Amino acid sequence: MIETINLTKRYGSFTALNDLNLKIEKGTVFGFVGHNGAGKSTTFSILATLLAPTSGAAFVNGYNVSTEAKEVRNHIGYMPDFFGVYDQFKTVEYLDFYGASYGISPAERQILIPQLLELVNLSNKSDVYVDLLSRGMKQRLCLARSLIHDPEVLILDEPASGLDPRARIEMREILKELKNMGKTILISSHILPELAEMCDEIGVITNGELVASGSVADIQEQLQANKIINVKLASDLEKAVLFFEDHHRVSTVTKNPNRDMLSFAFTGNDEEQIALLKKALDHGLAILSFSQEESNLEDVFLEITKGVDFA
Repeated sequence: MIETINLTKRYGSFTALNDLNLKIEKGTVFGFVGHNGAGKSTTFSILATLLAPTSGAAFVNGYNVSTEAKEVRNHIGYMPDFFGVYDQFKTVEYLDFYGASYGISPAERQILIPQLLELVNLSNKSDVYVDLLSRGMKQRLCLARSLIHDPEVLILDEPASGLDPRARIEMREILKELKNMGKTILISSHILPELAEMCDEIGVITNGELVASGSVADIQEQLQANKIINVKLASDLEKAVLFFEDHHRVSTVTKNPNRDMLSFAFTGNDEEQIALLKKALDHGLAILSFSQEESNLEDVFLEITKGVDFA
C-alpha cells in the first residue's frame, strides 16, 4: 500500500532524509517515531506529493508519487502538523467546500458530511463558525476533511500535537475506529505510549535515517537484552539478595525492605529465566511473584537512539 525505495531528500549539503526503505501493507497502522527534525514531516510531505524527492522513489497503492501525483492524491487523506482553516466558514460549510473540491455531488455531500461529523464527534458543532472551535475540535475537523473523499490511506502528521489529555483521548478513539474500518494509516506522534496502543508496526527515524522498524513487540524483544526482573517474597529478603547476586546472569540487585521486594537486571533468555526461578524455589526462597518489567515505546525509543546527537 505504501512503499519507499532509497528515498532521499537533500537541501544543499544537508540531508533531511537518507535512503529510506519502508513497506506498509494494506490495513496496517504504522507509527513513525522520531525527534523534531528527524525526517518524519519530510517523508510525509513526499508521500503527499507536496515535496519532490532528491532521489529514490515512493509509491502509494502502486502509484508513483513523483509521476502519478493526481492518482496518489485520490487515494490519500493528508493531515499536516500545521494546517489552515477558513475561519469565515461554519463547520458544515468547511467540509462542503472540500467535498466540492473533490468533485463530490451536492446530494452525496448532504449525506456524507453529517456522517463525518458524527465520526469525529462534531455533530453538535455543525453550524458553529470554525474560528470558535477549540484546538481539539479543529484537529478533528481537519481529520474529517482528510476523509471527505473516503481515501484508502491516511497520512497523519502529529494529529494529537498540542491537545489536552481529553482531546488526545478523543482523537485516539477516532483513530481506533478508522483502523477498524480497514484504513491504512501512517501516523507520527510524540505521545509514544498512545502510538504503541494504536499501531501494528513502528519505525524509528533519527537524523533522516530509519534505525529500526517492525512490530512494537518485536522491537521491544530485540532491545530487552537487559531485562528487569521484579521479585516479591514472603520472607528472607536478605537471603534472596545474596542468592541472586551470586548468579552470573544477574546484576544491579536492588531491594525494597518495606515491601519485601527486590529487582535486578537479567541478561539471559527466557529458558534461563525459567531455570533461575526454579533454582530459586529449590533453594528454599519464599517467592510470591516473579515478573519481568514490560518496556514501553518511550523505553524503546530512548534505547534505540542512545548516543544519537539530536542537534
